Amino acid sequence: MKRISILGSTGSIGTQTLDVCRRMGFSVAALAAGNNAALLEEQAREFHPGLVALFDEAAAADLRISLADTDIRVLSGAEGVKEAAACPCDIVLNAVTGIAGLAPSIAAIEAGNTLALANKETLVAGGKRVMELAAARGVRILPVDSEHSAIFQCLQAKGDSARIEKLILTASGGPFFGRSREELACVRPEDALRHPTWAMGRKVTVDSATMANKGLEIIEAAHLFGIPQDKIEVIVHRESVVHSMVEFIDHSVLAELGVPDMRAPIQYALTWPERLPGAVKHLSLTEIGALTFFPPDDLAFPSVRIARRALSLGCTATAAFNAADEVAVATFLEGTIGFNEIPAVLEETVEMPLPAGDSFEAVFAADREARAFAASMILRYRR
Repeated sequence: MKRISILGSTGSIGTQTLDVCRRMGFSVAALAAGNNAALLEEQAREFHPGLVALFDEAAAADLRISLADTDIRVLSGAEGVKEAAACPCDIVLNAVTGIAGLAPSIAAIEAGNTLALANKETLVAGGKRVMELAAARGVRILPVDSEHSAIFQCLQAKGDSARIEKLILTASGGPFFGRSREELACVRPEDALRHPTWAMGRKVTVDSATMANKGLEIIEAAHLFGIPQDKIEVIVHRESVVHSMVEFIDHSVLAELGVPDMRAPIQYALTWPERLPGAVKHLSLTEIGALTFFPPDDLAFPSVRIARRALSLGCTATAAFNAADEVAVATFLEGTIGFNEIPAVLEETVEMPLPAGDSFEAVFAADREARAFAASMILRYRR
């Protein structure tokens, strides 16, 4: 029986991962979350991990009291989450949101744990160094994002040594597909949170609406698969059935299809290299009827172009892109800035002077400086 450590267990990916564990009979070694002590207590009592961790110190203190009648260790803060990542287990699934997921990924790799990665920022910010560290430790990184899982599965089917012409990342287009930049100026946070096909957390849902998520995924794919960005294409696919594709040098194309349910790529990561029966419903192409594909609108949704620019500038620029996005999306959700100001903040932040180098120290410094710069920009856009 596999033992799984789940970071971000109270979020969307985390709760779906626990559903997979429940159905597959996997054992849970550790759980970690941000500040949702009530839900983490429920999860701990059901799955009986050896330890749980909450990033929020006060919430952890409450949880320690609540679980006093158990033998579960309750840890707190960033160090507690890193300990959950490093605990002995078969797989660490990192579903922490944002740059906060980078340090636990490093801890998991340094402990020699296989890393199932749902945290984009690990590779967006720390890509080169993370991949080097994983190679040095002999650690496999398994993608959980539906797009990267799809590419990984296509490459498994064809063989890792197959020569690639290009990777094709599919995008749903979010709730605002077909709208002009002028029309986007008046959209509200509640509009951006109405995703047409996927059920996701608030930050990721807004990233889908701006298409910043595709920018992040280009950066992630470049590092994960060792592919230059000019061989990574993005196309809009409204049905969210084709999760991504790989074109090989003979121009044959392999695609991975399935219903839009994150439990499918989660299960594949947890059971790899095996394929086992799962809970995701059968895909009926005759019911869908047609699959459509469109080029992205870079004028209305410039975040993909900005992400490519960041990738060309280096890892501190991609860390800055991510930091600015986290700050801008949070302030948009508060109603402080408009939808079109999100990419405006990203573009200026990527071009700011940043620390040199690609060390983890330089990445974390770039993250801090970019957040401060983005916050200062937002004062200009404040409504």
